[in-house]
Amino acid sequence: MPTILIMNGVNLNLLGKREPSVYGNRSFEDYFTELQTQFPDLELHYYQSNIEGELVNKLHEIGFSYDGVVLNAGAYTHTSIALADAISGITSPVIEVHISNVHKREEFRHHSHLSRVCVGVILGFGLESYRLALEYFRKK
Repeated sequence: MPTILIMNGVNLNLLGKREPSVYGNRSFEDYFTELQTQFPDLELHYYQSNIEGELVNKLHEIGFSYDGVVLNAGAYTHTSIALADAISGITSPVIEVHISNVHKREEFRHHSHLSRVCVGVILGFGLESYRLALEYFRKK
């Protein structure tokens, strides 16, 4: 059974509370339980941190043994060369996801340091962006 890590970065611990007009009103923990039910053929793990170095450490820890990573780095997407380097340094494929369509938002959100080192990018489908990424790993 493929092992997949869903990893959320900065401020995503506030899903369900933070800007519901942009991010919705569900907590990620509730949605993760739903994903586990929808994907019984995948061993799903979840990790969230607001600290860039902890995200890097987690990628290093699982990046040679897991079958894939679904990563929503939040604002670190637009600022973190360290996360991009960590993704480049591991063998587990990473899909970058975003809940909102970042290209409809502020200009600074239009650039990602991570996209060039990820297998693909899924954005703008709300929490369903995660499900779409998991579909890729299910079929891989």
